[in-house]
Amino acid sequence: MGVVLRNLQNVVPLRRARLRKDVETLRHILGIQKFDLGVICVDNRKIQRINNIYRKKNMPTDVLSFPFYEELRPGKLPCPIYRDELNLGDIFLGVEYLMKQCQQQSQDLHGILTSVTAHGICHLLGYRHETEEEWKEMLQKESYILNEFNRFTGRQLVPLTKKCSQDR
Repeated sequence: MGVVLRNLQNVVPLRRARLRKDVETLRHILGIQKFDLGVICVDNRKIQRINNIYRKKNMPTDVLSFPFYEELRPGKLPCPIYRDELNLGDIFLGVEYLMKQCQQQSQDLHGILTSVTAHGICHLLGYRHETEEEWKEMLQKESYILNEFNRFTGRQLVPLTKKCSQDR
């Protein structure tokens, strides 16, 4: 099983090989290598349209996650019965939106893409942040994932600090 990484935008130059490698490392840390995962990079127009259709929020955002297992409890891996159920879902990355954030905060785009992807994977694994308690649980999981990622790679990534990445 693997990662399907699509770049459907041409606004921001993107190093897909690096992002793919980072996503594979995240999958290894979480023990989800047997599951398929889609990561789709889009521009502001596309992510705004998706955000409006599915969340009734007519604005661009950083990440939108669409889990294959919608009722998954946080911290539990799915138990698929059939081979075609070995899928976690799809993550849409608002690359143009994230690039503008990076420019404003003088941050590295590829590091932010990896951190935001970790956030999206947490959503695919049942984590939510609709309450303060859920947010703390999700932040704890993201911190663990990125601490392990940093240990493997020597990088210094941190979790999203804004509670509202899916709330925008």
